[in-house]
Amino acid sequence: MQLIKCQLCDFDRITDFYKNAIDNSSHMNRYSRWIYGQHPTDEMIKSYIDGGYMYYAEDKGKVIAAVALTPFQNQDYHLVNWSIESGDNEVLVVHILCVDPKNQRTGIATRLMDEVVRLARNMGMKAIRLDALCCNEPAHKLYEKYGFTKREIQNWYAENTGWIDFFLYELVLI
Repeated sequence: MQLIKCQLCDFDRITDFYKNAIDNSSHMNRYSRWIYGQHPTDEMIKSYIDGGYMYYAEDKGKVIAAVALTPFQNQDYHLVNWSIESGDNEVLVVHILCVDPKNQRTGIATRLMDEVVRLARNMGMKAIRLDALCCNEPAHKLYEKYGFTKREIQNWYAENTGWIDFFLYELVLI
């Protein structure tokens, strides 16, 4: 699998992918609780594309997975007891990772994470970090199987959920 960096001309294609995935994921309300327009939003995706942080994978010309990868962490991550010290620009943070519902449980998410790790290593990052809703059991299984360590639980506010617990994960690369 190869990750392709999104360009502005991919905006409609990527937003359509997320809308379709949200509308057609049978357990969206139980696990991720994404509501398009609240999380993710057009503005969020556009800012990821504009920053060069949005990637996707395709099969036969169809988007089958997408993810945003920021080469920095935000202020909320400063509250977490990470296993290694790092500057904000020494970690790659995973956001809005999504696999097309028709392609779930086929290993695509694992191959996507292989590419994320490859990119992080090529960028010289010390770690990959991410957060997942406490109720998102499939994501927890993916990350833990991949070698991520659950570091903490933080109670944060999100437009689509209100106040809720997030699990914070880290994969050390050094």
